[in-house]
Amino acid sequence: MAATPQTRPFNSFEIAQAQFDKVAALLDLDAGTREFLRWPMREYSFSIPVRMDDGHIQVFRGFRCQHNDARGPSKGGIRFHPHETMDTVRALSMWMTWKCAVVDIPLGGGKGGVICDPHNLSMREQEAICRGWVRQLARNVGPVQDVPAPDVMTNAQHMLWMLDEFETVRGGRYPGFITGKPVGMGGSLGRTEATGYGVVFTLREALREMNLPVASTRASVQGFGNVAQYAIRLYQQLGGKVICVSCWDQRDQASYSFRKTSGVDMDELVGITDSFGGIDRERAKKLGYEVLAGDAWIEQPVEILMPCALENQITPETVKKVNAAVKIVAEGANGPTTPDADAVLRDRGIFLIPDFLANAGGVTCSYFEQVQCNMNYFWDKDEVLGKLDSKMTSAFLAVSDLARQRKLYMRDAAYVISINRVAQACRDRGWV
Repeated sequence: MAATPQTRPFNSFEIAQAQFDKVAALLDLDAGTREFLRWPMREYSFSIPVRMDDGHIQVFRGFRCQHNDARGPSKGGIRFHPHETMDTVRALSMWMTWKCAVVDIPLGGGKGGVICDPHNLSMREQEAICRGWVRQLARNVGPVQDVPAPDVMTNAQHMLWMLDEFETVRGGRYPGFITGKPVGMGGSLGRTEATGYGVVFTLREALREMNLPVASTRASVQGFGNVAQYAIRLYQQLGGKVICVSCWDQRDQASYSFRKTSGVDMDELVGITDSFGGIDRERAKKLGYEVLAGDAWIEQPVEILMPCALENQITPETVKKVNAAVKIVAEGANGPTTPDADAVLRDRGIFLIPDFLANAGGVTCSYFEQVQCNMNYFWDKDEVLGKLDSKMTSAFLAVSDLARQRKLYMRDAAYVISINRVAQACRDRGWV
C-alpha cells in the first residue's frame, strides 16, 4: 500500500516572507534592507499564570511582535485563539506594517496574542489574562511605543481591562495606549464599523473602475463576525445582494454555509447569531436558508467573494472551486489567499483587493482614535466615517493607478507602495 503523502503545515510567516521577497526583488532592494524588513525588529514570548475559578493555577502563553516602527509606533491587535503561534503573530505584525504604510498613516506594524479559548473561560478568567498580558509588557508598550487593539475573540471590554492595568502599572492616564476602547472611555465612534466598511469602500471603487453597478452584483462572504457583518450591511445599502455566508459553529467544531438566493436578511441572521458569530442552523432552516458545507461559500455563482474570516482559506485546492462568474475577491481577512492560489486568481483575470489594503479600515480608525485621545476631543460618527472613506478611497486609487501603469497584480502594486515607504523611512533614519 502506497504511503500517504505528507501535507506540509501551513505557516503564515513563510507566506508573508515570500510575498515580501517577491516585491523586494521587483524593487531591487539591497540585501541588508531585505534582511532587515523580512524579520520583526522585536518579539516577546512569555507566561501568564492565572488562578482559575476552581482555584487551580493555569499558565497561558502570550506573545507580542513589533515588526517595524520606522514610520511610527507599532500598531496591531491582540488575538485570543487556542491555536495561536508566534509565527502567526510574526506574519500578522508584518502585514500590519504594510497595512499602515499603504494607507499612509504614521504607524508601524505589531501584533499580539494569547493561546486560549474564550469560549471556555469565565469573564473573570479573561480579565486576569488581559491584565497578566499587560504586566508582562508594560515597559515595552505604550502610546509612543506600541499601541494594541482588539482582534480575533477580543473586544472593547478586554481593551479597557488592559488600559486600566497599564495605567495602574505606569501610574497615570494614558488613553492613547490602546484602541478599540468603549465609546465614552476614549473609544471612537465608527470603530465598530470601520474594518467592514473599509472593505466595501475599496470594493465600491473597484466596481466603478470595472463599470459594474453595485446593484447588478451578488456576493458570497466567509465569516459572520464584526468585519463580515458590517461589510454585508454597507454592501447591501449600496444595492448589492449577498446570497451566502459561512461561519464557524462552536458546538459542532465545524463551519457551515447559509445560502438564500433571494438575498440574506441581516437583521434576521443577526437575531439567531451567538456572540462569536455562529449562526443557529435549525433556526436558519426555518427561515428558509439552505445549510451547506463550510467551504460552499467559495463555489457560489456570484460576482464578488469576500473572505472575512481567517488566513489560508483560498488555497491551491479551494481556488479550483471558484465559480466562473467571480470577478472580484475583496480580502476582509488577513492572509486568506496563499501565493499559489494568488497565481490562479491572477491568471483567471479576477480583480483582487489585497488584505492589507481592503481591511485597513480598522487600523485607520484606530489611528483616528489615537488622534482623538491625544487631542481629548472626539468627532461624531459621520465625520469619522467620512474621513475613513476618504483615506480608503485615496489608498485604493493609488494602488490601482500603479497597478495599471506598471501592469502589476494589485497585491504586488500595494506591496510596492508599502515597502517603498517603509524602506525609505528606514534609510532616512540611517538604520540601513
